[in-house]
Amino acid sequence: MTRFNAWVCVIGLYVLAHAAVAQVLWKEPPVLTVADWVSGPGGAEAAPRPPFQFVKENLDGTNPKIDVLDAAQRTWVVKFGGEVHSDTFAARLLYAVGYASTPTFYVERGVIENAHGLKRAKPFVRKDGSFQNARFKLHQKHKTQWSWVDNPFQSTRELGGLKIMIMLLSNWDTKDARDGEGSNNGVYEEPHSGHSAAWYAVTDWGASFGKSGGFFQRDRWDWRGYSAQSPRFVTLARDGSIQWGFRGKHGADIIAGVTVEDVRWLLPYLSRITDEELNAGLTASGALAPVAQQYTRAIRGRVLELERVAKSAGPLEVTSK
Repeated sequence: MTRFNAWVCVIGLYVLAHAAVAQVLWKEPPVLTVADWVSGPGGAEAAPRPPFQFVKENLDGTNPKIDVLDAAQRTWVVKFGGEVHSDTFAARLLYAVGYASTPTFYVERGVIENAHGLKRAKPFVRKDGSFQNARFKLHQKHKTQWSWVDNPFQSTRELGGLKIMIMLLSNWDTKDARDGEGSNNGVYEEPHSGHSAAWYAVTDWGASFGKSGGFFQRDRWDWRGYSAQSPRFVTLARDGSIQWGFRGKHGADIIAGVTVEDVRWLLPYLSRITDEELNAGLTASGALAPVAQQYTRAIRGRVLELERVAKSAGPLEVTSK
């Protein structure tokens, strides 16, 4: 084989390998049990296993975080503060409807061995390494970032459904690739049906389950604020267009292009979720029983509003999606 032919073979193999990488935003979700809502994506066997060894303080983002190794030598990103519950429960809800989600667990208390030199996380970890109320998320390195206006899924049901989930959860922190290192939209590799896949994901849902809005109006993990905005979550205008009450970063891009047909596509997956499952997922995410009940009622109310819009809009339109 000549040197030229050898290079042709190498280039050909490279092209074939990269052509096999599927771009994935959504896949058909399994029908979950209550136990699945407790364990979340990855199942109970994916749960973090103590002892936890300190690796470093993670200074990405705005919330205090620490990277640790567990007994299985897996790296976990441990988050503290006001996003612990929302981030954990969002992973379960996304998993239930087919969107990328990472094994995420609420850990009520534990010990991080050899923790030292802490800055932002110092108030949350005692000198003996003990902590309370933390979110453990399995570390996954994202290869690149993507934006709401530049991605392979424009005008698809899957992207419309993801935008609806953003608004359903009131996740106002929807920074994307246009925001540089602060982006919450990432692409990571994961095996999919025997082939390598590039999974497009919203990687941070901590700013959810409160009020969406401007800087001085929004909050997170506040059932009262979340419930108060639910009546304005979605309405159908007289001209048949959908009106969304959502406000967030790049909010106009989130709302843009979401149709009744997208709502109808997503509803079979949302509507099959029971109140028992929601309550189990919320409780597993650290919500106290009264709070879990309030959130279950509010989320159910928002799904019912989506069903009402889908029914009132009339016959399904045939589109190119």
